[in-house]
Amino acid sequence: MSTIDMKPLLNRLLDKVADLGAEADIIANQDRAFSLKADKGELGEYKVTSSQQIGIRLIKDGRVGIAYSESLDEAALDAMLQDALDASRFAKLDGDQAIRVAHSQLSTDGAEIHQPDTTPVEEKIALALRLESDMLALPDVTGAPYNSLFEGESRLWLANSQGTFCQHGEFSVGCHTSALIERDGRQSMHYQGQYTRRFDELDSRSLIEQVYAVTDGLLMGEAIPSGRYSALFSLNCLASLFGCFQSALSGKWAQQGINPWRDKLGQSVASRWLTLESRIHMPGGMRIKGFDGEGAPTQDLLLIGEGELKTLLHNSATAHHFGVASNGAAARSARSTLDVAPRHLVFGTGPHTEAEVKAGEYLELVKLDGLHSGADAVSGDFSFGASGFLCRDGERVQPVRGITVAGNFYRLLGELEAVGNLLHHDDGKGFYAPLIRFGGLSIAGK
Repeated sequence: MSTIDMKPLLNRLLDKVADLGAEADIIANQDRAFSLKADKGELGEYKVTSSQQIGIRLIKDGRVGIAYSESLDEAALDAMLQDALDASRFAKLDGDQAIRVAHSQLSTDGAEIHQPDTTPVEEKIALALRLESDMLALPDVTGAPYNSLFEGESRLWLANSQGTFCQHGEFSVGCHTSALIERDGRQSMHYQGQYTRRFDELDSRSLIEQVYAVTDGLLMGEAIPSGRYSALFSLNCLASLFGCFQSALSGKWAQQGINPWRDKLGQSVASRWLTLESRIHMPGGMRIKGFDGEGAPTQDLLLIGEGELKTLLHNSATAHHFGVASNGAAARSARSTLDVAPRHLVFGTGPHTEAEVKAGEYLELVKLDGLHSGADAVSGDFSFGASGFLCRDGERVQPVRGITVAGNFYRLLGELEAVGNLLHHDDGKGFYAPLIRFGGLSIAGK
C-alpha cells in the first residue's frame, strides 16, 4: 500500500490551528481491502478498495468541533478546518476536553501485526472456491451461501498541538463459510469465520468442520421445557453477549450519568471467581496497538479483580472529570468524537477443571439471535432467541432450538457456578475467557 509522508501535512494543519488560537489532535488513516466471494463454483465477487480519511478534534475557548475529509488536497483540508471551527462555536462548553498528551512518539508497526503479503492471488481464489466446494461435498449440505476471503491493510497517524506524533500499521486476513443442511423436511444453517495476520495461518478445513458440526448438530433441535438452567456460552456467543453490556466499563458513560457501575468502584460487581483485564498484547491477538485514540500509551488494566470493580476505561476527558489518571483507553477515529475502548478483553482462569465445569446437566448455547435489539445496557435486562445443546457431563444429549433466553446481565455475573482453568479465544481474537458456567438462566421453551 503506497503512502504519503503524513508528518509534514499534519504539522501544516496544526500550524493553522495555532494561528486560530486553538489546539487540536488530528487522525489520518489509509486503508486497502481485498475480498473474494465464491458463488456456485465461480467467483461472485473480486473486489479491491482503498480509502483515506483525515479527521480533526479542534478545541477553542473550551468548545469542541469535529470535522473530517476524505481528500488530502489543501482546499479540502482548509474546508475541514473551517468546519471544525464553525462546529466549535455552536458547541457547549466542555472544560474536561483538552489536548493533554504531550510529545508522544509511539509506533506500532512490527512484524507480528504487519507482514508483507506475497501470496499469489491464485491461492487466495482457490481457498475461496474451496470453502464452498468442500462444504457442498458434505452429507445433506444443500447450500453454502456465504463464502469469502477478505484481507485488509491499514496505516494510521495521530498528531496533536502538544508535539505528539504516533503511527500504527497492520495487516489482517480472514475467511468465512456457511452451511445449509436439509434432511427429512428440516433445515439448519450456521455461519462462522476465522481471523489472523497471515494467509498461511488460515485453516479452511478446520473452519468447515466446525461450521458443519454445529449445523448438523442443531438440525433436529427442539424447544426444551421452560425453566431455569445452568448454561455455558460458546466463546463467540459470550463475546457477543458481553459486547452488549461493555459500556458498564466506560468512563464516558459514567461521565454522562448512565453507567450502572458509575458508583461501584471498589465494590463487588461479580462473583469472586471473576477477574477481567484489558491487555495490550495477546499472542496472535487482533487488537495490538501501542497508543490510544489520543496518542497516550496503552496499558494493561485490571478492570475487575476477584469480583471487585477496580477501574473504568478512561480517556483524558473522563479522567479529568473524575479527578483520576487517564489509563490509555481513549478511542477515536477520523470521523468520531472522543470515546473509550479496551484492547483485548481477558477473563481470568478459575479453580475448576473443564470436566468440573461440565459436570451434571447444563445448556450449551452456540447461537444467539437479536442480541442488541433485546438488550438494555443500562438495566442489564436481556431477552433473545438461542440455539444450542442440552448436555450432561460434557456430552451433548439433545439439540435445542426455538427457545428464548432471558435474564439480567449484571446479576448473571454474580451467579457463576464454575470457572475453568484453561483460556480460549473467540474467532476475532479480541476476547479471551475460560469456560464459565452461569446459573439460573431463564429459558422460555415449550
